[in-house]
Amino acid sequence: MSDLALEELSAVAAIYCGEDECEVLEVSETEGITFRIQTSSKGPLGADILLKLLFHLPIGYPSSLPNISVSSEQLTRTQCAAVKGRLLEEARRHFSQPMVHELILWIEQNLKHAVEQAETSVCSGESTLSTDGPEEDGVWIALLRLDHMRAKGKYVKTVEKWCADLKLTGRLMFMGKMILILLQGDRASIKEYLLLQKTSKVDVDSSGKKCKEKMISVLSETKAQAAHRRFQAFEVKEYSTLGELQNEFEAVGLAELFSEFVLARLK
Repeated sequence: MSDLALEELSAVAAIYCGEDECEVLEVSETEGITFRIQTSSKGPLGADILLKLLFHLPIGYPSSLPNISVSSEQLTRTQCAAVKGRLLEEARRHFSQPMVHELILWIEQNLKHAVEQAETSVCSGESTLSTDGPEEDGVWIALLRLDHMRAKGKYVKTVEKWCADLKLTGRLMFMGKMILILLQGDRASIKEYLLLQKTSKVDVDSSGKKCKEKMISVLSETKAQAAHRRFQAFEVKEYSTLGELQNEFEAVGLAELFSEFVLARLK
């Protein structure tokens, strides 16, 4: 990772040094830097809106743009997506320069306008949910495998909440010691889910201390085809036989995915 990224993280952490204002989630020579900033700004009605901004600075940053996730209990998903879109627009204006602090300052000053713009776009029928190119439009499918869950109850509830917030459908599937997550939805939401999965303290270690998920494998991530059918919701299911699990995949036209990425690993 670049010295510029480390210097910027140090500067941002010094500025946002209050309780829960800055949480460093990962500093890795191979994965880059991930951290969460909590700040607030005035919304359309003048009320303070608490924002959580998740930044992932890739290895090439600032020559590569940061990945950004926006969440707030006081904003809708459409509004959060609009705020994220505006932040990415601002990031492009600062390309090749350290930009995180500038982006935080910008949204603190312009949140009201960004949210109002989202509401105007919805009323006029414009979409604010995607900033991806045409090749990433439509429904995507991701198949993930987890090694284990120690705090199963809490872990399951967290996965359900993420999928509900991101409007993802699919299955969390248990069969014996096998744990699979099958996600369906737009690619931006799947990317955001993966970022949350890898950077949040969602489980506990052998001593009972909260920890991030380090034993996750992305088996497949691909655009849905015409033969694939959608799950209507995200559900948690347990299967007693391999046949039951296979039927779940076949019910939505994903028999090939099961054969290639599940069955092949059991042989």
